[in-house]
Amino acid sequence: MKAERARLRRLHRLERVRAIAMQSAARASAEAETTLAQLDALAARTGDMVRDYAARGDVPDGASLRQLGGFMAGLQGIARTTEADALRARQIADVRLTTLASAERQRAVVQERAERQARAMANLGQSAPAGARRSLGTGLE
Repeated sequence: MKAERARLRRLHRLERVRAIAMQSAARASAEAETTLAQLDALAARTGDMVRDYAARGDVPDGASLRQLGGFMAGLQGIARTTEADALRARQIADVRLTTLASAERQRAVVQERAERQARAMANLGQSAPAGARRSLGTGLE
């Protein structure tokens, strides 16, 4: 019975460790999702700016047109970089979400093992004393 209790204690400790790992994975996943949302919003705003400047038709002369073209090229570069950053953030968020799911599965497996061990100990505890008792009286009642 001592070995079973020690095994149950180890399983409970492992379950706590897995729960902490799951919380850590959840926190990392939430941070990745927040970063993704911010980068998506920034990419959308930058894309809107590129479209707004491309639609401008109020350029009075060639120098202004050249300046606008240079500004547009820089803005398009920023938009491409932001979109690439958002794509990378999406990939990171997906990996973190997968890690979270894996951590939850690992925690659930350990929890189920601990519950099985506790049930086995309870079954052993209930049946062992009943069979070990001496019967009292004559049994003729």
